[in-house]
Amino acid sequence: MSPLRWTCKSTRQLARLLTANGHPVSHMKVAQLLHALHYSLQGNAKTQEGKQHPDRDAQFRYIQRQSEAFLGQGWPVISVDTKKKELLGNHANSGQEWQPQGQPEQVEVHDFPDPDIPKAIPRGIYDPQHNLGWGHGGLLA
Repeated sequence: MSPLRWTCKSTRQLARLLTANGHPVSHMKVAQLLHALHYSLQGNAKTQEGKQHPDRDAQFRYIQRQSEAFLGQGWPVISVDTKKKELLGNHANSGQEWQPQGQPEQVEVHDFPDPDIPKAIPRGIYDPQHNLGWGHGGLLA
């Protein structure tokens, strides 16, 4: 198992795995050892874009050349974009907005998906020839 995978386990899982591998230890001792090594429970930090395809720029240049060729012949070109699914409802959003002092927007404590409330799938279509666009927040049941 990769050493990095061990850091994704709970203290109880780590204690169970260590004990199974001949190192008997309690989950409390695992927590103490992790704290001594300056580990702490932390949420994810969304800071990385991730790896992009090495030919990403080439792909966009190809699409641009094709679009220009089609437009040059009077043929239609459209651009379609779909975003990730979003929860609907009274959920917290990152960022801040101006509100009267001491009167913040009241939102749900948890943002668990509710099977009775559909998700939004924002998408849009753009016509570069006529500089026209259309957006839609479609619903997924």
